[in-house]
Amino acid sequence: MIKYLGSKRRLVPVLGAIGEAVGARRALDCFTGTTRVAQEFKRRGAHTTALDTARYSHVFAQCYVELDARELTGAATRELADALSDLAARPGYDGYVTETFCVASRFFQPHNGRRIDAIRDAIEADYRNTWMYPVLLTSLIEAADRVDSTTGVQMAYVKQWSERSYNDLELRMPALVEGTGRAVQGDACELAGALGSFDLAYLDPPYNQHRYFTNYHIWETIVAWDAPEHYGVACKRVDARDAATRSAFNERRRMPGALAGVIADVDAAVVAVSYNDESWIPVDEIEQMCRAAGHPAVRTLAFDSRRYVGAQIGIHNPQGAKVGTVTRLRNVEYLVVAGDRARVERAARAAAVAPAAHRRPRGRRPASSRNLDVPGAAAGRPGG
Repeated sequence: MIKYLGSKRRLVPVLGAIGEAVGARRALDCFTGTTRVAQEFKRRGAHTTALDTARYSHVFAQCYVELDARELTGAATRELADALSDLAARPGYDGYVTETFCVASRFFQPHNGRRIDAIRDAIEADYRNTWMYPVLLTSLIEAADRVDSTTGVQMAYVKQWSERSYNDLELRMPALVEGTGRAVQGDACELAGALGSFDLAYLDPPYNQHRYFTNYHIWETIVAWDAPEHYGVACKRVDARDAATRSAFNERRRMPGALAGVIADVDAAVVAVSYNDESWIPVDEIEQMCRAAGHPAVRTLAFDSRRYVGAQIGIHNPQGAKVGTVTRLRNVEYLVVAGDRARVERAARAAAVAPAAHRRPRGRRPASSRNLDVPGAAAGRPGG
């Protein structure tokens, strides 16, 4: 999977265990991003819906969630392998990626930019109307991610070329997942109540002003393949300035209402909401949103987590000089679980024994959260 701000890689085992504990046969991964969580639900037998606004996320969901690996016959597998070999053999040439992200900016070295241009053109020309289209796009994005020169987001590139940027772009077969699911592209605020009923809905909304549309604008462009006008040092898509590309979750004033609305609209027996201690609203408010949505029992789990790599490196000015100091290297990831009392209890017990990394140490509970529970510690009382 690609490097991703807010990735829940370490919580995936916990969320999968919760899904099994509550008997989730139908699961929703709202704000799915890289689809890590959706894939885990799908692996554990749930028919999974993956929802996101991002073009690249929708492609990932079509590849990893909607496509059932069990349906790939030997002939289909060979067809996909042949397509990847065909694309890998295409000679590179200067195109939009080379000009924009290698010359005007420095996200990729030119030898890889040329390969991306040639491969992406070939995918569009030769594979656009085939079942392989999202799989090939996924392979290309993941290959480009392995040779980029960033700290993990595309708001900037590093001053000196990263070591991995010297490597040659390599297309690989995506690790397709067995099971059933569907990919839905759209705004959770508009679609949450129209997706059907679920046994478990997982919500991982943006936490603050950082916009995924601009943080991953290159992946948006590679999927859209529309050669957009761009602006700024990072050559962001010009439509990033449009109000239509802005999320309510990135605005402090609108975000609480938007989150409360999605929690209320989702039709699920159990709702699990991710948040952390750097977010705009305290976890107590999320607990109250869950109760207001009709969930009688609420429990909050806490996990110690390393902050994103940019926070560890520190802030630098455009000349590459470090400015300011790093104030903290770790944060607390919360998982608010809400539903009926029996299911919430089962979820908490399953989370307590799941192999999650960086569980929050005992004795560091914020006083404002009366229902906070630390997996692995003695069970706290459920709220409600």
